[in-house]
Amino acid sequence: MHKRRLGRTDLLVTQICLGSMTWGQQNTEAEGHAQMDLAFERGVNFIDTAELYPIPPKEETQGRTERFIGSWMKAKGNRDKVILASKVVGRTANRWFRGDRPSKLVRADIFDAIDKSLAKLGTDYLDLYQIHWPERDIPWGANPTRVGATPRRADAVGAPAGETPIAETLAVFEELVKAGKIRHLGLSNESSWGVMRFIAEADKGLGPRVVSLQNAYNLVNRTFEVNLAEVCEREEVGFLAYSPLAQGYLTGKYDHGARPQGSRSQLFNRGQRYETPNAAEAQLEYNELARSFGLEPALFANAYVASRPFVTSSIIGATTIAQLEMALSSADVTWTDEMQKAVDAIHQRVGNPCP
Repeated sequence: MHKRRLGRTDLLVTQICLGSMTWGQQNTEAEGHAQMDLAFERGVNFIDTAELYPIPPKEETQGRTERFIGSWMKAKGNRDKVILASKVVGRTANRWFRGDRPSKLVRADIFDAIDKSLAKLGTDYLDLYQIHWPERDIPWGANPTRVGATPRRADAVGAPAGETPIAETLAVFEELVKAGKIRHLGLSNESSWGVMRFIAEADKGLGPRVVSLQNAYNLVNRTFEVNLAEVCEREEVGFLAYSPLAQGYLTGKYDHGARPQGSRSQLFNRGQRYETPNAAEAQLEYNELARSFGLEPALFANAYVASRPFVTSSIIGATTIAQLEMALSSADVTWTDEMQKAVDAIHQRVGNPCP
């Protein structure tokens, strides 16, 4: 399991990061523990979670995932062996995070979030604390293939009315670093402009410099490559790729319209990002390409993401040990020029149907 430096930090994270969003909804505490046991036996040292989890978000389940991770680390006594990342929600109308009120990226809400996360995780600090999504009014995922409404112009303090300025949010993270609650700041679902604004404010001395960006990246969504790849490379921001299997649509289980009993799509109907026009045809073509190379589609899709030179770590997810075994095995796949040329040939025709 190769390790790569996270941004400009001294953290060396494994090329595969263990995602956790199913623990507490689709997976029990024992199953979550079993997944962490296996991943760390295979060399993984990096876990990603969020105050929001598990998915789908619900008031009655929110925070379970962090508690499961905390109970595992307590049982193992291995906090010093884990590079632990969590996230604070962006602006949301959901009222259960902050005691029956909406949440924004302001000091009171960020401190409330970090203190609750640390308590659930049973630790004094996070190695990486990420903003789950921007507070700004931008498309989900932050890197769409087209833009709808024209972004509002900023006022004198750098943000439209009602929007928390990035500099103000960044100053709060500076407090968290100084207090020893977090080591580093990361972003998620962020745009090129957003990453550069956070960096620009940090370079003025207004807060910690961003070390990572966590955005979706997979065979049917390569929009990261257009602008964000250059930003991350030149600014030394580590890229953490989530959804390498496109929420399971690149496993082959949904081919030809199938909806297996117990699958996420069948249980929750939350796959709209990967059910766009032409998506099913593109997914099927990639899945059949994988089989032509003698690989399971899930193994092929995970190996593609883990092999990209601009990906610091690929965040895998699983609901069964068998799925986790396959995801971990992707680190052992040799990605060839022939595979890349075949993938690029499809991409040239179908583009990014699922941004």
